[in-house]
Amino acid sequence: MELQVVSGPAPALSPAAYQDGQKGGAGLVNAQQRLRALVLDTVPSPHSRRNYAKALDDLFAFSAGRPLTRALLLEYRASIDHLSASTINVRLSAVRKLVSEARRLGMVGAEEAANLSDVPNIRQKGSRLGNWLTRGQARDLLVVPDRSTLKGKRDYVILALLVGCALRRQELASLEVQTIQLRENRWVLADLEGKERRIRTVAVPLWVKEGINAWMSAATIEEGRLLRSISKGGKLGTSLSDWAVWSVVEQSAREIGIERFGAHDLRRTCAKLCRKSGGDLEQIKFLLGHSSI
Repeated sequence: MELQVVSGPAPALSPAAYQDGQKGGAGLVNAQQRLRALVLDTVPSPHSRRNYAKALDDLFAFSAGRPLTRALLLEYRASIDHLSASTINVRLSAVRKLVSEARRLGMVGAEEAANLSDVPNIRQKGSRLGNWLTRGQARDLLVVPDRSTLKGKRDYVILALLVGCALRRQELASLEVQTIQLRENRWVLADLEGKERRIRTVAVPLWVKEGINAWMSAATIEEGRLLRSISKGGKLGTSLSDWAVWSVVEQSAREIGIERFGAHDLRRTCAKLCRKSGGDLEQIKFLLGHSSI
């Protein structure tokens, strides 16, 4: 089945929809209007909604009643080549979301949806923002802590939770033991509260849980903060600052020859490795606790 994009009178939208950048473009039939609304409803940011709305309206206008095919999308992408790479990629993201919603509603099959979504982004030139590690570098980083010592066991847990669970530095520093729970036969960090009080539950890989177990056993920790400061005499504190987390990451990265590398770069590393392993963007967004892709 082809996803038809047809011109015709646009149904009226509520005044509230206009305020959020959801003004209906001329030429949308009911099915298209429904798809468009579903796409925009998944985007919480008003700014992003406006961008997605313009992208879809421009696509509908460009198609002029032709069915939505991969060839048409490539032609559409070429028609907006004068725009910046980031703008083009945002518009292509909106189109992919449209295809995703069409598939969910049964308007297109899985194979056709995959074909329509396979229009590549424009490569953005310039230096990348932030750093991230390759899989091999991540393995090297995790070998740095001397896990025969109490401090080494703790530092390994810090690195493992950042690489394996993509926590923010503050989230990690304030992590409570009771947050680590067994749900549906898998270990998770339950009900983490991130930025803007967004709640998420993050799966804990088995290798990370094994590191946590070794640290808790050696430090005889049963409740309260998972991570603690350690004095030169080996005495445990009651908490660990987020700056201490940053210091552990920076010093460990230097050990493998990487300068100016911080805890947030390990969140990027986790996201990159998840994506390369075939992770869905929506799942990665949820893992990171972001409001939008």
